[in-house]
Amino acid sequence: MSSELPTLAELRGGLYSAVVSDALDGLGYRRQSPQFPRGEAFPVRTASGRVLLGRCRTTLWGDLAHEDPRPYALELAAVDDCRPDDVLICAAGGSLRSGIWGELLTTAACNRGCVGAVVDGAVRDVARIRALDFPVFAAGVCVYDSLHRQRVVDRDVPVEVGGVTIRSGDWVIADEDGVVVIPGEVRDDALRRAWEKVHAENRTRDAIRAGMGAAEAYARFGVL
Repeated sequence: MSSELPTLAELRGGLYSAVVSDALDGLGYRRQSPQFPRGEAFPVRTASGRVLLGRCRTTLWGDLAHEDPRPYALELAAVDDCRPDDVLICAAGGSLRSGIWGELLTTAACNRGCVGAVVDGAVRDVARIRALDFPVFAAGVCVYDSLHRQRVVDRDVPVEVGGVTIRSGDWVIADEDGVVVIPGEVRDDALRRAWEKVHAENRTRDAIRAGMGAAEAYARFGVL
């Protein structure tokens, strides 16, 4: 198989989070999927069946107990600075104090070429976000506006989400199975390995469908 990395469109059409996680396992990165003690990771998913794959841009959020003197300032700057294929990472420590991502931020992000958001906090306007077919993976839903409740306190800094450190310039893939963070320094290697495994899995599946036993198929192709 060619060592040239497929296009992003091809990767989005052919990869999924589990196979990328397997590729990262092989590279020694064994804990790259955010996990939460409170239950299912990112139960709110606005684009069912869609694979989100893109470059991370981080925002760090904090709860407020006072009136915000500069409401929305850094979150709007973060959205306006997005480039095509970026994914906004909203690290709010799992706080469900307010819906920190909604329809208007989604619309603005789409205009900048942003392809999705991962929100370790709450979202709102879920039906409208779904109508825009914009993939958002979030920890919960809250009707309250973020004004005077939460704000971005920093951006493009390392953040931690569900036990995984995420940096701007890392990559993320997310789908119905979960979210997987791809460190930027191994991005090409991980995606190439994942792509190769998808094709190996296809050969294994075809052999099993043709009647080959599972043990024999694993012995021949080395993929499960």
